[in-house]
Amino acid sequence: MKIHADLTQRAVVYSQDLPWVDSPIPGVERRMLERDGEEVARATSLVRYAPGSAFSAHTHGGGEEFFVVSGTFSDEKGDYPSGTYVRNPVGSTHTPSSHEGCIILVKLWQMSPQDQQRVVIDTANSPWMPGLVKGLQVMPLHNHGTESVALVQWEPGTVFQRHTHFGGEEIYVLEGVFEDEHGTYPQGTWIRSPHASVHTPFSQSGCLIYVKTGHLG
Repeated sequence: MKIHADLTQRAVVYSQDLPWVDSPIPGVERRMLERDGEEVARATSLVRYAPGSAFSAHTHGGGEEFFVVSGTFSDEKGDYPSGTYVRNPVGSTHTPSSHEGCIILVKLWQMSPQDQQRVVIDTANSPWMPGLVKGLQVMPLHNHGTESVALVQWEPGTVFQRHTHFGGEEIYVLEGVFEDEHGTYPQGTWIRSPHASVHTPFSQSGCLIYVKTGHLG
């Protein structure tokens, strides 16, 4: 299966327009944003757990990265409420579930084997740092090599300078409306811009975005 699998091409997906597709586990559904492979695949997806659902124990041969968009996700290592960012490195194993139900943004088979740090960050209780321009706040989540992951909060009317993304950029809009000269991206939009792409981002109404850069070189 190939969905937006060419990493040299820009991709924009309004996730709320996608159907929820059943996974092999009852009560667990997916909206596939990008995919290159079958059930074991390089993939970026929204995954919805119905209340009381559980996924069977499995190993992440290519690592797993996820952000809890809503609800509470759980495994044998703990509970992860809305706003939690988690990285499970290559070779890690767990048995995920959700008592109350949840939606998570998940990235699979996109982690370097040299990046063996497990990361768990409760972003609801983590500090913000000033951004590069007035009106921006940044919360760094992870860095490895050229890859950088962060949350970025945009106040209404904030404009960033035109810039080039060496190694590409990936954005998921968590709240509000993100914009650039190429389009307008409401909550739930996923944007992947390839290596050396250029844009001038802004937000008229304000927004919160999950951003990953430097990983598509």
